[in-house]
Amino acid sequence: MRLTRSHVDVPLAVGAQVRLDADTSAHLLRVLRLQPGQPCVLFNGDGQDYTARLVDAERRGAGVEVIAVAPAAPESPLRIVLAQALARGEKMDLILQKATELGVAAVVPVVSERTEVKLGAERLDKRMAHWRGVIASACEQSGRARLPHLAEPRPLAAFAADAPAGLRLALDPDGATSLAALDATPTDVVLAIGPEGGFSERDLATLGAAGFAGLRMGPRILRTETAGLAAIAALQALRGDLG
Repeated sequence: MRLTRSHVDVPLAVGAQVRLDADTSAHLLRVLRLQPGQPCVLFNGDGQDYTARLVDAERRGAGVEVIAVAPAAPESPLRIVLAQALARGEKMDLILQKATELGVAAVVPVVSERTEVKLGAERLDKRMAHWRGVIASACEQSGRARLPHLAEPRPLAAFAADAPAGLRLALDPDGATSLAALDATPTDVVLAIGPEGGFSERDLATLGAAGFAGLRMGPRILRTETAGLAAIAALQALRGDLG
């Protein structure tokens, strides 16, 4: 039987006694109906899975004891950084959830010329906390024990100016590069995806000046919440761990 995995933001080690937060406790006790003595699996982002045993069942903070540790599933050999133009509401949640499941190493939300989402300081803090929760939940479900890094949103030009090293690709229906034409076997890919209205000509010029090649994904125009996920899956199948 596969045990439910729960993300916790605390150090873990065999023999450690851990008090779980209210949300994790409620899930284990009320949803899964675990009883004292039954096992669960915890992870904190260090690449390991920790088997624990429920010690007490206080709903405001259940206690567990860590009894074993084992390496979790390895990360993809292809390190993908997704630069995703901010999308509205549930679209951004979907992108973060599925990109995590597909194995991206990091996500950088970017603000492009046609981005319509506006986030003030207070709203940004709430969104970042929410997005981190989406990523953690996706790791729980998918078996990942390392959380993709989530950067704070930044202007596209600022991101392009110091984008990570690697094969740089910007999704563009009129791009000159196709996935089949990629000759190199990269270990690092930076993938830029535009907003609902796509990248503007100015955006594409900014990315091109920073070494991003225009990548086309067939004859159909994909929505922003579909485009990045399709490209990530294709890259993982060709060069990563989905092949």
